[in-house]
Amino acid sequence: MKKLWGGRFEGKSESWIDEFGASISFDQALAAQDIQGSLAHVKMLGHTGIISESEAETIKNGLLAVQKKLANNELTFSVENEDIHLNIETFLHQEIGAVAGKLHTGRSRNDQVATDMHLYLKMIVQQTIEKIHTFRHVLVEKADKHIETIMPGYTHLQHAQPISFAHHLMAYYGMLTRDQERFTESMKRIDISPLGCAALAGTTFPIDREYSAEELGFSAIYENSLDGVSDRDFILEFLSNSSILMMHLTRFCEELILWCSHEFQFIELTDTFSTGSSIMPQKKNPDMAELIRGKSGRVFGNLFGLLTVLKGLPLAYNKDLQEDKEGMIDTAHTILTSLDIMAGMIDTMKINEEIMEKSTEKDFSNATELADYLATKGMPFRQAHEVVGKLVLECTKKGIYLQEVPLEDYQSVTPLIEQDIYTALASRTAVERRNSLGGTGFKQVKAAVNKAAAQLAAE
Repeated sequence: MKKLWGGRFEGKSESWIDEFGASISFDQALAAQDIQGSLAHVKMLGHTGIISESEAETIKNGLLAVQKKLANNELTFSVENEDIHLNIETFLHQEIGAVAGKLHTGRSRNDQVATDMHLYLKMIVQQTIEKIHTFRHVLVEKADKHIETIMPGYTHLQHAQPISFAHHLMAYYGMLTRDQERFTESMKRIDISPLGCAALAGTTFPIDREYSAEELGFSAIYENSLDGVSDRDFILEFLSNSSILMMHLTRFCEELILWCSHEFQFIELTDTFSTGSSIMPQKKNPDMAELIRGKSGRVFGNLFGLLTVLKGLPLAYNKDLQEDKEGMIDTAHTILTSLDIMAGMIDTMKINEEIMEKSTEKDFSNATELADYLATKGMPFRQAHEVVGKLVLECTKKGIYLQEVPLEDYQSVTPLIEQDIYTALASRTAVERRNSLGGTGFKQVKAAVNKAAAQLAAE
C-alpha cells in the first residue's frame, strides 16, 4: 500500500516495522474527534478561500459519509495506514477521490493529533464530572439514612472513637467534591485549540485559527505554534487528577473489603458487585472493589509513564509523543467505569447497623469520653489522660471494659467520677455530644448532609 507520505522514500517498509510504528490499535478511539476536527478545518479552508467552496463541500460530504460509516461500525482500520489520521484520510479518498488530498492543506498530523486529544479529553472530563456528581449524590442519600448509625472510628486501624456512619461517608463526599473541582478547573487548559499550528511553525496559508477554534467549541487557541504541537500538560493534568481520584476510590474500596469480611460484618455487598469461588461454595468475594483497588495502579503508572516520556524531549514534536495516547485512553475508560461501579456498590450495599454499633461497646473507644469527663470536672486534661490510661490497663488485665467498672472502683481513683459516668461512656452519647463544627455529632452531620444536598442541587 502506498504511504500518503511516501514521496521521499524509495525502499519498501517491513510489515513488522510498520506494526511497531503504528498507533491505530489504540488511537482509533479518537476517530470521532479526528473527523470532527477535519470538518472544522475544511470549513475554514472554504471560508478563507484556500480551497474553493465546491471542493470544501465535496470534502465535507465525504467526511460525513465516513462519519456515518464509523457510527455504523463499517470501517476497518489498517496498520499500513499507521494512525487514525491517515486511516480517515484514506477512507475519505475512497469516498471522493483525489480532492480528498486538499483536506490536509495548512495543517500537519502534529497539530491534528493534538486537536483530537483536546477534543477527546473535553468529552471525557465532562463525563467524569457528571459521574463524580452522581456518586456524590449517592453518598449524600446514603448518609442521610444513616446519620444516627454508630460505627467505630479508626486511627492506625484500631478502634479510636465512635462516630456516625454518615460522618464517615461524608468524608468521602469531601474528597470527591475536591476531585470534581480539580477536573472542572482543568477544563480551561483542555479547552484550547492547537489546530493551525501545523508541524511546528504555523503555515504560509492564510488560515483563520480563531474560526476553526470556534467551530470546534474551543474557548482559546495556543498562542505559540511550538507549544501548541508539543504541549501535553493537559494530559498530565488529567492523569494526575485521575490518579488522585483513584487514590480516593481505592481507600474507600479497602474499607468496603474490610467491612464485608467475616471479622467485621459491617456491610454486605449485593450479588451484582460480588463473585463466588470455583472451589469454596460459601465464598462471596468483593471482587469489584478489589478490581478498583488494583486498577489504581495502572492509572498511577500511566501518569508516571507519560512524565517519563516527556522529561527529556526537545521541542517540538517527537515520535515519543505517540506514547501519550494509550495511557490517556486507558485511564479514561478506567475512571469512568470505576465511578459507575462505586456509585452502584454504595447505593445498593446493606448496612448491618446493629453489628456496627455493638462493635463500639466492647472496646475502649470511649476512653476519651472518660478523660473529657474528668477535664470538665476540673482535672487538667494531661492528668486525666494518665488516669484513664491506667484504668484501661487495669481493665485489660481484668478482661472488662470501662462501662463495666463499678462506681466504687472509679471513686477510689478520683471522687470526681459520679453515677452519670455510665451515660457519658455510652457510644451513642459520645457521638451525639461531639457537636463542634465539622464533628461527628448528629446535629453537625445532619447540617453537613443538608448543605451537601443543597450544593449538589445548585451545580
